[in-house]
This record gives sequence, structure tokens and C-alpha cells, in this order.
Amino acid sequence: MLELGGNSGAAAPQGDLIKDITEATFMQDVVELSKEVPVIVDFWAPWCGPCKALGPALEKAVTEAGGRVRMVKVNVDENQQIAAQLRIQSIPTVYAFFNGQPVDGFQGALPASEIKEFIDRVAALAGDGGLGEAVEAAEQMLAEGAVVDAAQTFAAILGEDPVHPAAYGGLIRAHLALGEVDKADALLAAAPDAIATAPEVEAARAQLELARQAADAGPVAELRAVVDADPDNLQARFDLAKALHAAGEVEAAVDELLDLFRRDREWNEGAAKAQLFTIFEALKPQDPIVLKGRRKLSSMIFA
Repeated sequence: MLELGGNSGAAAPQGDLIKDITEATFMQDVVELSKEVPVIVDFWAPWCGPCKALGPALEKAVTEAGGRVRMVKVNVDENQQIAAQLRIQSIPTVYAFFNGQPVDGFQGALPASEIKEFIDRVAALAGDGGLGEAVEAAEQMLAEGAVVDAAQTFAAILGEDPVHPAAYGGLIRAHLALGEVDKADALLAAAPDAIATAPEVEAARAQLELARQAADAGPVAELRAVVDADPDNLQARFDLAKALHAAGEVEAAVDELLDLFRRDREWNEGAAKAQLFTIFEALKPQDPIVLKGRRKLSSMIFA
């Protein structure tokens, strides 16, 4: 850490995440921008030895944060007024701005591990940095049939946050929509421990199980004829439910399973109830089919 003084020098690299600024643009590039995303401000000078060590390490950590923070570099020799206003007395000095105010900072060079902790701490101030909105956009793509675009978006989100459960589950479901069951299976098997049992990943797991069942499902018409001829043929009714689900008739599949459960809740070690839960897990919790099905199942369980 050096006291201020010395000669001016070259500018730092430019970029979307990292750029040089002057006091003329400080309000726009720091104060205003920090109302949208945390901004790291590196006060430096070209004659400062510790600055030369800290700057690249700080830029690397900001880049690895994947857009959750921005960084600006202020040459204190060329912007003495803003340095004086912020009482910068020695360099390197680093401030973090959020919502228009300085919220964190440090002086002097730090090891890479502490720099990363600082960046992560600052990035956390803004939540997920817009990843939630990106997931919503990818889900919309998936719903509209733009499956490849959805998969790419989910993958990009995971590039920024490898343990984002919604993106991980979404990527698995995108592979299923593309008919890439083995890829979905491999991705599920490789799920990080931190999110392996997250609801979004469990939903994808349920969808994968249903997709594998669909590959072996029989013809709906034939199975319907068997059940109509012999309503007590519970295996045929169970197979019909699987065939209906494979054909996209989810509510009808749930109705068949509820009827099977009503007839014999213990049949095949409770297979009807287990299959119902698999279907419910694969759907969104507030899906009308889930709400109606759970209500009917509960009424039979506690009757």
C-alpha cells in the first residue's frame, strides 16, 4: 500500500464488466449503475507496485463472477477530485458500491482467496444477479417449444452458478424434451450433492422416470378395452394409467390411478400411490391437476 503521489500512466483494459472511468462519469458508471448491480471501484495509479498485483487478480475474480458485479478503475492521478471526495489517502483502495452507496471495501493487496470472498460477499447483496429472470426466460422458451434455446440458456446460467437448482433441473428437462433421455440421466447422476435433492432436481428426476416408462407404454385403446372388460384387472388399469400419461393425458392417468388406489391401496406394494407421487413431483406444485389429485388422494387416505 503506497501513499498518493507520482506520475500518470496507461489506462486499464476496457470491457463490459471492467472499464476505466473518470470523475466526469463517476455518477453514471458507479452511483447510478450500483442501483442495478454492485460496482467494485479500484482506485489505482500506474506507479503503484501493489496496484499492479491487485488489479489483475481483482479483474479475474470479477470476470469469474459472471456479471453479478461490475468493476471500474479510477486512476487517482488523473481524477484527484473524486479521490479527495472519497478520502482516498493510500492505494490500492477498493470500494464496493450498492444502491448508490459505498457498502464494503479494503486497502492494500489481498491474496486471491480473500479477493474472491470479497467479490462473493458483494455479489450476494443483489441476490442472484438476474439469474432468476434468466431461468424464467428459459422456462418460457421450453414451454413455447424453443427447446434448444432453452437448453443453451439453462447451460449458460449453470456456467455462472453451477449449483443453481432451477437451471440444473431445467437443463435435464430440456434434454428430455429433445428426446435425449440418456443425456438427461447422465446429468441427473452428476448432480452436485448440494442440489441433488432440491425440489427442481427431484421434479426432473420424476420426469425422467416417466419418460422411461413412456418408452414401454402400451396402446391406450387396447388397455382401455381390457379395463372395460375387467374393471378389477388392476395391472391393466395401472398400465393404462402409464399409457395415458405417455400420451399426454395426465389428468386421465391420475384418475385411473386414484380409482386403482380406491379399489386396493396396497396393490403391488402401494404402486398406485407411488406413481401418483411421481406424477405430482413432475408437475408444478400449484398445477390444478396436482391440487385436485392430492385432495382426492388425501380424502381416500383419511376416509
